[in-house]
Amino acid sequence: MAKLHFHYSTMNAGKSTILLQAAHNYRERGMIPYLLTARLDRRAGMGRIASRIGIDEPADTFSPDDDLFNRVAERQAEGPVACVFVDEAQFLTRDQVWQLARAVDDLSVPVMCYGLRVDFRGELFPGSAALLALADEMREVRTICHCGRKATMVVRLGPDGEPAKDGAQVQIGGNETYVSLCRRHWRAAMDGRPASQR
Repeated sequence: MAKLHFHYSTMNAGKSTILLQAAHNYRERGMIPYLLTARLDRRAGMGRIASRIGIDEPADTFSPDDDLFNRVAERQAEGPVACVFVDEAQFLTRDQVWQLARAVDDLSVPVMCYGLRVDFRGELFPGSAALLALADEMREVRTICHCGRKATMVVRLGPDGEPAKDGAQVQIGGNETYVSLCRRHWRAAMDGRPASQR
Protein backbone atom coordinates (compact mmCIF):
# COMPACT_ATOMS: atom_id res chain seq x y z
CA MET A 1 0.00 0.00 0.00
CA ALA A 2 1.38 3.42 -0.99
CA LYS A 3 2.21 5.90 1.78
CA LEU A 4 3.38 9.47 2.21
CA HIS A 5 6.71 9.47 4.08
CA PHE A 6 8.56 12.38 5.69
CA HIS A 7 12.26 12.03 6.53
CA TYR A 8 13.27 15.14 8.46
CA SER A 9 16.32 16.52 10.23
CA THR A 10 18.59 19.52 10.58
CA MET A 11 21.25 20.52 8.06
CA ASN A 12 24.04 18.07 7.18
CA ALA A 13 22.34 14.93 8.45
CA GLY A 14 22.59 13.08 5.12
CA LYS A 15 19.00 13.37 3.87
CA SER A 16 20.02 13.72 0.22
CA THR A 17 22.45 10.79 0.54
CA ILE A 18 19.64 8.59 1.88
CA LEU A 19 17.29 9.74 -0.90
CA LEU A 20 19.85 9.00 -3.63
CA GLN A 21 20.64 5.58 -2.15
CA ALA A 22 16.94 4.68 -1.97
CA ALA A 23 16.40 5.77 -5.59
CA HIS A 24 19.42 3.67 -6.61
CA ASN A 25 17.92 0.66 -4.83
CA TYR A 26 14.71 1.01 -6.86
CA ARG A 27 16.67 1.17 -10.12
CA GLU A 28 18.72 -1.90 -9.18
CA ARG A 29 15.45 -3.82 -8.99
CA GLY A 30 14.29 -2.57 -12.39
CA MET A 31 11.86 -0.05 -10.93
CA ILE A 32 11.77 3.59 -12.01
CA PRO A 33 11.75 6.38 -9.38
CA TYR A 34 10.71 9.98 -10.10
CA LEU A 35 12.95 12.60 -8.45
CA LEU A 36 11.92 16.17 -7.63
CA THR A 37 13.79 19.01 -5.95
CA ALA A 38 13.08 22.66 -5.20
CA ARG A 39 13.83 24.99 -8.10
CA LEU A 40 15.20 27.68 -5.80
CA ASP A 41 18.00 25.48 -4.41
CA ARG A 42 20.70 25.60 -7.08
CA ARG A 43 23.74 24.73 -4.95
CA ALA A 44 24.38 21.59 -7.02
CA GLY A 45 23.15 23.16 -10.25
CA MET A 46 19.63 23.53 -11.58
CA GLY A 47 17.66 20.32 -11.30
CA ARG A 48 20.24 18.27 -9.39
CA ILE A 49 20.06 16.48 -6.08
CA ALA A 50 23.54 16.28 -4.58
CA SER A 51 25.06 14.84 -1.44
CA ARG A 52 28.04 16.21 0.46
CA ILE A 53 29.75 12.85 -0.04
CA GLY A 54 29.93 13.48 -3.78
CA ILE A 55 27.02 11.64 -5.39
CA ASP A 56 24.32 13.41 -7.38
CA GLU A 57 21.51 12.84 -9.84
CA PRO A 58 19.32 14.93 -12.14
CA ALA A 59 15.80 15.69 -10.95
CA ASP A 60 12.78 17.63 -12.10
CA THR A 61 12.23 20.84 -10.17
CA PHE A 62 9.18 22.29 -8.46
CA SER A 63 8.24 25.84 -7.53
CA PRO A 64 5.38 27.01 -5.29
CA ASP A 65 2.87 27.36 -8.13
CA ASP A 66 3.31 23.81 -9.51
CA ASP A 67 0.51 21.27 -9.06
CA LEU A 68 2.42 18.19 -7.96
CA PHE A 69 -0.52 15.82 -8.30
CA ASN A 70 -0.66 16.73 -11.99
CA ARG A 71 3.12 16.44 -12.33
CA VAL A 72 3.09 12.92 -10.88
CA ALA A 73 0.07 11.92 -13.00
CA GLU A 74 1.77 13.23 -16.15
CA ARG A 75 4.96 11.35 -15.30
CA GLN A 76 2.95 8.15 -14.70
CA ALA A 77 1.34 8.59 -18.12
CA GLU A 78 4.84 8.29 -19.64
CA GLY A 79 5.51 4.98 -17.91
CA PRO A 80 5.43 3.25 -14.52
CA VAL A 81 6.64 5.21 -11.49
CA ALA A 82 7.66 3.00 -8.58
CA CYS A 83 8.18 5.86 -6.11
CA VAL A 84 8.32 9.66 -6.01
CA PHE A 85 11.28 11.19 -4.14
CA VAL A 86 11.13 14.85 -3.08
CA ASP A 87 14.28 16.59 -1.86
CA GLU A 88 14.18 19.94 0.00
CA ALA A 89 10.59 19.16 1.01
CA GLN A 90 10.52 22.05 3.48
CA PHE A 91 10.00 24.29 0.42
CA LEU A 92 6.71 22.61 -0.51
CA THR A 93 3.57 24.62 0.09
CA ARG A 94 0.76 23.24 2.22
CA ASP A 95 -1.31 22.74 -0.96
CA GLN A 96 1.54 20.80 -2.57
CA VAL A 97 1.74 18.44 0.40
CA TRP A 98 -1.99 17.78 -0.03
CA GLN A 99 -1.35 17.21 -3.76
CA LEU A 100 1.33 14.64 -2.94
CA ALA A 101 -1.00 12.97 -0.42
CA ARG A 102 -3.62 12.80 -3.16
CA ALA A 103 -1.04 11.18 -5.49
CA VAL A 104 -0.47 8.52 -2.83
CA ASP A 105 -4.20 7.95 -2.30
CA ASP A 106 -5.50 8.24 -5.87
CA LEU A 107 -2.51 7.18 -8.00
CA SER A 108 -1.21 4.51 -5.57
CA VAL A 109 2.37 5.75 -5.75
CA PRO A 110 4.55 6.02 -2.63
CA VAL A 111 5.99 9.48 -2.00
CA MET A 112 9.19 9.92 0.03
CA CYS A 113 9.86 13.50 1.17
CA TYR A 114 13.18 14.63 2.67
CA GLY A 115 13.62 18.01 4.30
CA LEU A 116 14.33 20.26 7.22
CA ARG A 117 11.86 20.40 10.08
CA VAL A 118 12.62 23.87 11.47
CA ASP A 119 14.32 27.04 10.29
CA PHE A 120 17.11 29.00 12.01
CA ARG A 121 14.56 30.68 14.30
CA GLY A 122 13.22 27.34 15.53
CA GLU A 123 9.98 27.67 13.53
CA LEU A 124 8.45 25.05 11.28
CA PHE A 125 8.67 25.51 7.53
CA PRO A 126 5.15 25.48 5.99
CA GLY A 127 5.92 22.36 3.95
CA SER A 128 7.33 20.58 6.97
CA ALA A 129 4.36 21.54 9.14
CA ALA A 130 1.99 20.09 6.53
CA LEU A 131 4.07 16.92 6.22
CA LEU A 132 4.13 16.46 9.99
CA ALA A 133 0.33 16.70 9.91
CA LEU A 134 -0.33 14.50 6.85
CA ALA A 135 2.49 11.96 6.48
CA ASP A 136 1.64 8.31 7.02
CA GLU A 137 5.19 7.58 8.19
CA MET A 138 7.84 9.89 9.67
CA ARG A 139 11.50 9.26 10.36
CA GLU A 140 14.06 11.51 11.95
CA VAL A 141 17.45 11.46 10.25
CA ARG A 142 19.88 12.18 13.07
CA THR A 143 23.01 14.24 13.23
CA ILE A 144 24.96 15.56 16.19
CA CYS A 145 25.83 18.86 17.82
CA HIS A 146 29.47 19.69 18.57
CA CYS A 147 28.79 18.54 22.16
CA GLY A 148 27.77 15.05 21.03
CA ARG A 149 24.03 15.42 21.72
CA LYS A 150 21.45 14.96 18.99
CA ALA A 151 21.17 18.13 16.86
CA THR A 152 17.56 19.25 16.45
CA MET A 153 18.06 22.95 15.64
CA VAL A 154 20.11 25.03 13.23
CA VAL A 155 21.65 28.50 13.42
CA ARG A 156 22.27 30.73 10.44
CA LEU A 157 25.59 32.55 10.55
CA GLY A 158 25.73 36.18 9.49
CA PRO A 159 28.61 37.79 7.57
CA ASP A 160 30.37 38.38 10.92
CA GLY A 161 30.20 34.66 11.77
CA GLU A 162 27.69 35.28 14.57
CA PRO A 163 24.23 33.65 14.69
CA ALA A 164 21.52 35.63 12.89
CA LYS A 165 18.38 36.28 14.90
CA ASP A 166 16.16 37.62 12.12
CA GLY A 167 15.85 37.62 8.35
CA ALA A 168 13.97 35.79 5.65
CA GLN A 169 13.00 32.22 6.47
CA VAL A 170 14.64 30.96 3.27
CA GLN A 171 18.28 31.60 2.50
CA ILE A 172 20.04 28.91 0.52
CA GLY A 173 23.38 27.87 1.96
CA GLY A 174 25.51 25.04 3.23
CA ASN A 175 28.18 24.56 5.87
CA GLU A 176 29.37 28.13 5.42
CA THR A 177 25.93 29.44 6.42
CA TYR A 178 24.31 26.94 8.77
CA VAL A 179 25.41 24.98 11.84
CA SER A 180 23.34 22.18 13.39
CA LEU A 181 23.08 22.28 17.20
CA CYS A 182 21.25 20.64 20.08
CA ARG A 183 18.49 22.74 21.60
CA ARG A 184 20.67 23.80 24.56
CA HIS A 185 23.48 25.15 22.36
CA TRP A 186 20.98 26.72 19.92
CA ARG A 187 19.44 28.63 22.86
CA ALA A 188 22.90 29.75 23.98
CA ALA A 189 23.74 30.94 20.47
CA MET A 190 20.43 32.76 20.05
CA ASP A 191 20.81 34.38 23.49
CA GLY A 192 24.06 35.89 22.28
CA ARG A 193 26.43 34.05 24.60
CA PRO A 194 30.07 34.09 23.47
CA ALA A 195 31.27 30.94 21.70
CA SER A 196 33.39 30.03 24.73
CA GLN A 197 30.21 29.84 26.86
CA ARG A 198 28.17 27.79 24.41
